[in-house]
Amino acid sequence: MTTVAFLSVAPVTEDSMAGEVAKAVAALEEFDVAYETTPMGTTIEADDAETVFAAASAAHAAVDGDRVSTFLKVDDKRTVDTTARSKVDRVEEELGRDARSTQD
Repeated sequence: MTTVAFLSVAPVTEDSMAGEVAKAVAALEEFDVAYETTPMGTTIEADDAETVFAAASAAHAAVDGDRVSTFLKVDDKRTVDTTARSKVDRVEEELGRDARSTQD
C-alpha cells in the first residue's frame, strides 16, 4: 500500500558532506518516489517497500568515499494508504498547532 521511510546517507569524513549528500538525493530521482530532504535525512514515500529499498541502495551507491554510513527506517503500512504529511497532520491535530518551533 504505502511505504514511508527515513533515509540518511553520509560519507564518514571531517569535511563538508553536502556534495556527497547531494549525490545521494539526486539518485532518488531515478525512482518513483516522493521525497523531502531535511537537515538530518530524507523522508521517502513510495507505493511499496521494494521501491524504497532500491532507491536507498542507489543513494548509498552514489556517495563516494572509503566509508559510507547509511541509516534507513521503514514504515511499510500494508493495509492502509497514508502519506508522510498525514502522519504529521495527525500530530498537529493532537498538538492543536503546527509541529514546529516558534523560535527563529
